Amino acid sequence: MKSTFLFWGFTLLIFVGACTKNSKEHPVLNQSSSPLSALQEGNQRFLSFKAAHPDQSPQRLHEVAQGQHPFAVIVSCSDSRVSPELVFDQGLGDLFVIRTAGNVLGDFELASIEYAVEHLNAPLVVVMGHEKCGAIQAFVQHPRDSVPGHINQLLNHIRSEKEEQIALTQAGDTLNHAIKANIQHGVNQIRSSEPIIAELVKKGKLQVLGAVYHIENGRVEFFEQ
Repeated sequence: MKSTFLFWGFTLLIFVGACTKNSKEHPVLNQSSSPLSALQEGNQRFLSFKAAHPDQSPQRLHEVAQGQHPFAVIVSCSDSRVSPELVFDQGLGDLFVIRTAGNVLGDFELASIEYAVEHLNAPLVVVMGHEKCGAIQAFVQHPRDSVPGHINQLLNHIRSEKEEQIALTQAGDTLNHAIKANIQHGVNQIRSSEPIIAELVKKGKLQVLGAVYHIENGRVEFFEQ
């Protein structure tokens, strides 16, 4: 009887400790009104060449070794010019970053987002495309043509996006339209991802936004929800 009590008591302590660890508020949010504000403020520091380079100390390295509490998920392109930690002036453990060519999302990427928002309690997801995206440019140049290698699989995915098909019919800068359409598709795809993400969005526990990174000046432009 005593050993059974000790077992369940120990189990309860582990469970409570885990829940406390996952629900810990990120220190960045103590200084900003919201996760979105923290990203906007960080980008402003980057733009003004006054980056604070937070959470990059030996102490921070030790802290995140014990567990992670990212305050935002960033889905972005693999382009070498687009580095979320830099453009948002954040450090170790601050952002949960998922990068693919053209910020395209499949099951593996959605599973990663689920982990971040459901297990790590990240309250914000940002799909950040960028100007002059090579993947989207390839789609615009080859809207129906097959291309060699695995890139064709990527283009097939982009071709299947209804938002992209609409973008091809719009007047003006087709590449710019296609980049924004791709971002919006990612936002829609994440928001409607069932059962975990869609439920969190429905309950108001998760915000999913789109944004575009302007390569020539470093500004991140957030789309209205």
